[in-house]
Parts: sequence; structure tokens; C-alpha cells
Amino acid sequence: MTDRDLESKPHITVQNLTLAFGDFVVQRDLNFVVRRGDIFIVMGGSGCGKSTLLRHMIGLQQPASGDVLYEAESFWSAEPETRERLMRRFGVMYQSGALWSSMTLAENVAVPLAEYTKLTEPQIREVVGLKLSLVGLAGFEEFYPAEISGGMRKRAALARAMALDPEILFFDEPSSGLDPVTSRMLDELIVELRDSLGATIVIVTHDLDSIFAIGTNSVFLDAEAKTIIAAGNPRDLRDESDNPKVRSFLIRGEETPRAPSDDDTRGAKRKTQP
Repeated sequence: MTDRDLESKPHITVQNLTLAFGDFVVQRDLNFVVRRGDIFIVMGGSGCGKSTLLRHMIGLQQPASGDVLYEAESFWSAEPETRERLMRRFGVMYQSGALWSSMTLAENVAVPLAEYTKLTEPQIREVVGLKLSLVGLAGFEEFYPAEISGGMRKRAALARAMALDPEILFFDEPSSGLDPVTSRMLDELIVELRDSLGATIVIVTHDLDSIFAIGTNSVFLDAEAKTIIAAGNPRDLRDESDNPKVRSFLIRGEETPRAPSDDDTRGAKRKTQP
């Protein structure tokens, strides 16, 4: 099998997925495929359920119906042991970074290594140093999150997401709160990591610059229709879609300020990240 054949194979398949909080349906009948090596964008207006979809894909919230397959292996129909094994293949970067404020950057990155591997402390320090170096934070091992910039915290969170060498990286609004220059640098880093690690990347974002710069495929969720109303390469959707909602979202002017992160529960209090 050639590399091209491998990259064309589905890495993640979302089948008939319905997301709900009790009787309130957020999205229904979601069907799409993320191919190996994609930088796959989940986009849509505020409150449409982008982050909720991500939580269903990484195992934090069970769907009302449907399933998520990883290389044809069911996640939600699997036994708990199989789910845990599948989750070891994920790396997740949360919107806020979710770094432990009382831990140094090195200690934050070391957490999954200490929890899920049998590496010795010297080996863990070596891996931590490598991961921080990959995101441009060599020399910052002993800094605390409060002592560095927002962009550096995002990169530290990315280093932690990569700690276990995951096949798939999930990012929730990675450029949220960053200035345009730092956001662009993070986009470049994401592409570099995809290319060097061979990872598949799924990103929840509303940032047009990022969407067009790095997205290879996408789905567009609509809060009113409660389902996917467009799918494909974001640039093709911008240039060719005949759906007014999709075109309006994708041709926003550069002067439009960055929108706040979507509140998928429409007012429900989010769980606080550490």
C-alpha cells in the first residue's frame, strides 16, 4: 500500500451522530469522514455545537445516538478497556490550554507520561525536553504558566497534547485570544507537526485566517438546521457554496473582530479546566 493510499483511508468516521443535552438536541444525524493526514476543520456560528461535537469525538460525552469509528473500530459500542486504548491514541489541546497553574511547564507535560507509561524519571525528563523543544519552548521547562505569554501557554498545551505521540490531535479554538501574528505562528507550527509526526488533526475554530491557511477539509454546523449544511475544502466552500449562511460566514471582512468561543450549552456553565 502506498503512502497516498494510506492517506486516503478514513482515520475517523462519524456515523449518524446525534448530540443532545436531555431533550434538547444540539446536532442530529452527523455523518462525515476525516482522512489520515487531514487538518480537518469543524466550523459554524456561535452556539452551533462545535465544541460539543469535539467532546463526543474524544470520549468526554456520550451521544444520544450514532457512533464514532477510529479506523473502522467503534468507539461508543466498545468495551471500556477498548475505549481507553483508543483514547491513548488522542492528544487534546483545550481552548484555555488547561495547564495546571501550580505546576511548571515540564511538570505539566510530564503528567500523561507519568500516568500512562513506565518510563523512568530521567527518561520522562528527556521526552519532556524534546516535546517542549518541538514547540519552541526549550529553556522554559521550569517556568509556571502565569510567567509566560498566552501564545507560549498554547504551545505548552500543545507539547502536553503530543506527550504520548498520538496519532490524532484535537484542538479546541487554538488561536482564541491570540494576536494575529502569534495565531499565524501557531498555524505554521500545527502544519509542521502534522507533516513531521504524520498526525491527523481535527480543529474546532471560527478563525477565518486559520481555516483558509491550514484546513484541508471541513464541515459546517448550523444551529438552526441542527446538522451539517456544508462539507469540503474550506476554500472551495468560500468560492463555490450556494448556501447564504456558509458564504456569509466565510467571506466576513478582515475588520470583523474575533468572535467569542461558542457556548454549546447556550448558557449552561462549563466545567472549569485546571
